[in-house]
Amino acid sequence: MLATRDNPPVVVLLNLIKNREEKMKLKYLSHYPQTVQNQIRELIANDKLSDYILNRYPHKHEFQSDKALYAYAIEFKNSYLKKYTLSKVVYDGKINVINNALGTHTFVSRVQGGKLKAKNEIRVGTVFKNMPEAFLRMIVVHELAHFKEKEHNKAFYKFCIHIEPSYHQLEFDLRVYLTHVELFGKLY
Repeated sequence: MLATRDNPPVVVLLNLIKNREEKMKLKYLSHYPQTVQNQIRELIANDKLSDYILNRYPHKHEFQSDKALYAYAIEFKNSYLKKYTLSKVVYDGKINVINNALGTHTFVSRVQGGKLKAKNEIRVGTVFKNMPEAFLRMIVVHELAHFKEKEHNKAFYKFCIHIEPSYHQLEFDLRVYLTHVELFGKLY
């Protein structure tokens, strides 16, 4: 915004400051300690946020189709949740990161011919198509853990860590990446 008679320099400067403050809110990291948020703000201010992400996760994964995603998820399911069935795993373009949904899980049971049929489905946001495999692993583990634990409680996170020991670090780094996407766009 340029200074004009209708927009004096002070107004322009205040708008620039307001825009910068909005960018620095870090909505994906808001529940982390202030010291951690300040470290991310420093990376942003020094134009080093993309370096942080790319040094840890240099490449995106190759699971681009729903079939490949299903095969990927079924390996985790077969290793950790043998008694559960997994009917479907797909990328879903309707899942919106802005509404705090990166993936969803559904459980549908119905009576069919005197038998109880159960279907478990996982839908993963299409944003994960172009991310590192570690972030995809984190969301698949998260959604699979909901088959066993419905709520985000201590048992839920304990099970996530059982499947993926670095779950919390991956969740944090994913949030850092989503911050990057919001501020600067995609890296992969």
